[in-house]
Amino acid sequence: MLSPGLLLIIVFCYLPILGLILAFKDFKYDKGILGSDWVGFKNFKFFFTSLDGWRVTRNTIGLNLVFIITILIFALFLALILYEITNKTMIKTYQTILFFPYFLSMAVVAYIAYAFFNIDLGLLNKIAVKIGIEPIIWYASPKLWVYILPFINLWKNAGYFVVIYYAGLMGIDSSYYEAASIDGANKLQTILKVTIPLLSPIIIIMMLLQVGRIFYSDFGLFYLVTKDTGILYSTTDVIDTYVFRALRVTGDVGIASAVGFYQSIVGFILVLCSNWLVRKFNSDSALF
Repeated sequence: MLSPGLLLIIVFCYLPILGLILAFKDFKYDKGILGSDWVGFKNFKFFFTSLDGWRVTRNTIGLNLVFIITILIFALFLALILYEITNKTMIKTYQTILFFPYFLSMAVVAYIAYAFFNIDLGLLNKIAVKIGIEPIIWYASPKLWVYILPFINLWKNAGYFVVIYYAGLMGIDSSYYEAASIDGANKLQTILKVTIPLLSPIIIIMMLLQVGRIFYSDFGLFYLVTKDTGILYSTTDVIDTYVFRALRVTGDVGIASAVGFYQSIVGFILVLCSNWLVRKFNSDSALF
């Protein structure tokens, strides 16, 4: 029963690790992986000494932190609201509405975004013209995308976290709420003193999983939704899009591998550090 899944893990997760040696080589297709010349840390040096390296690192960390925080707050808030609804039909309806965007591909999301942000036919600019405001060139305004991307990410992915947090809320024993009510706690006090602490193991696990991928970005969100517009790179270019362009434009496998190696190592260290902090304060909630 486990053999197909184990085979997939080995083929797609462990075997590719062997390709990390490309980060230390001047890869040539005619020589192959083993035959290409070793160049030490030259590929890493090129990435870190360029302005692009620090820019994409800043954008990747900054935007992913915003994604993590906004989704945590919004999803937890919606889950608490759903928990207060007693009508099962309404609960299922709201869950479906919230969860539906999660199943949309980023290609579809990109078209939806374009329908809003197109300078001539976009919905937002049409509304702006109607109320006497100058149309905005959305795809030429880098600063605006610091807010647009978190909003799109929230709309698409929040439903997944809402369902998880709602399931956690359903697992809390009602006797805790009865005891809080007897003690005279109001709704806000009950949430802060009972609900959040009891839900904290799930919140911590979800946070740890997200922190572990803080150096990885949703490629479709940053490439398709932004139309890979060069003028937006100052705020929307992340490590994944940088690697893609490095391969597409220069064909330099070594630099792309070096950046991927950098992503993996830092992501692994972040998971270890985050888990260590969690274990120090609440060992029961740690992953390992």
